[in-house]
Amino acid sequence: MKQFSYTITDPEGIHARPAGEFVKAAKAFESKVTIAKDGKSVDAKKIFGVMGLGAKQGHTVDITVEGSDEDAAAAALEEFLKNNL
Repeated sequence: MKQFSYTITDPEGIHARPAGEFVKAAKAFESKVTIAKDGKSVDAKKIFGVMGLGAKQGHTVDITVEGSDEDAAAAALEEFLKNNL
């Protein structure tokens, strides 16, 4: 299992376009991917779950990746967040 935290820097937070791209990136891996904020954890492969977190600029999200390709998935998703959010 791999875990990392990321603080949202995008002024609009996790909004529709990057949320959709994040879900698409998570779906590219076999591993189970969850994203959590303030104790609420959701499946990162479901757009409504990711949007439902309501993550805004300055909020910290915790990403957990568990599965056969967790190393690659965690690295790719962390890079995605740094480049897009």
